[in-house]
Amino acid sequence: MSTHPKRTGGTGRAAATYAVVVPTLGRPSLRVTLHALAGAAGPKPDRLILVDDRPGPHGRTPLEDHVPPSLSSVTTVVGGRAMGPAAARNTGWRAAGDVPWIVFLDDDVVPGPAWGDELAADLRAARPRDAAVTARIDVPLPEDRRPTDWERNTAGLATARWITADMAYRREALEAVGGFDERFRRAFREDADLALRVLAAGWRVAAGTRSTAHPVRPADRWISLRLQAGNADDVLMTRLHGPDWWTRAAAPRGRLPRHLAVTAAAAGTLACTVLRRRRAATACAALWLAGTTEFALARILPGPRNRDEVATMAWTSVFIPPAAVWHWLRGQLAHREAQPLQVRGAGPGRTPGPPVRRAPEERVRR
Repeated sequence: MSTHPKRTGGTGRAAATYAVVVPTLGRPSLRVTLHALAGAAGPKPDRLILVDDRPGPHGRTPLEDHVPPSLSSVTTVVGGRAMGPAAARNTGWRAAGDVPWIVFLDDDVVPGPAWGDELAADLRAARPRDAAVTARIDVPLPEDRRPTDWERNTAGLATARWITADMAYRREALEAVGGFDERFRRAFREDADLALRVLAAGWRVAAGTRSTAHPVRPADRWISLRLQAGNADDVLMTRLHGPDWWTRAAAPRGRLPRHLAVTAAAAGTLACTVLRRRRAATACAALWLAGTTEFALARILPGPRNRDEVATMAWTSVFIPPAAVWHWLRGQLAHREAQPLQVRGAGPGRTPGPPVRRAPEERVRR
């Protein structure tokens, strides 16, 4: 197991040379990911960088224990800063040395049986101005019942445009735009932000053919509440990329406008009750109840409709709207000084690192 990334000399294998970067919190799924990577047919990575992003040093299983023997000689474990996946990926690709391609994998995906061959074909097909090559993400869902709300949420990853669960980036492009924006502390929107920046700098993002599965990981019944923190990241995206970034990123808009209305109705109910304005309080309560019921039914009807799922959807549908509004307001405050992305001229990248540079001109073959 190496402790320092090795540098490769020469350029003869540049087109096929790649490093895999996996940020991880040491979840049990990491072992499955790495063994699938080792068992996939085709060229293996020249380097495997595991970024240990766990916050504390005590009682932790060494990440080396998850690495299959066939990858041990090319594996490097580096310490993260416990600042989220964007920062961990930056640590990883910068530690990977001078390989031309960096392939980011999440620690809960399963590369397909021909992943190495498919990746090699994707990289060979990449044009000089292709900053990145996507993968095809498959989310296995139950065949004997309707998927739960959490399973449907995870299934959305299969249609996400620039998901970094499996994404290959040119090192040159990462250097040109400064890597991931570390203000995105969660596994949310950091991938779309990076892709929009490389596109703005004149690069392209190509669609690949390799296949990777993203199983639905276990989650408790309050996971949908915690996911509302992403509303703060959406505020940052709007500050950086403008209000049309949703369209350019092909991202669903979500229900924030409805959550604002439902939360306002709840606040109005409380205020009017305190002020003893019964009719106004009743009207606001009716609006809140109607909005909450509509939201709950929109989540219950597509699902399995068993007792546990219905109860979870009912309770969380009460608390999600105010949670979404709270995180949206928090984002407005936290990112109030964020400036729009500047690409032309001497505009800096949005993360520490070199300034944003334009993509190279593609040579025309005659």
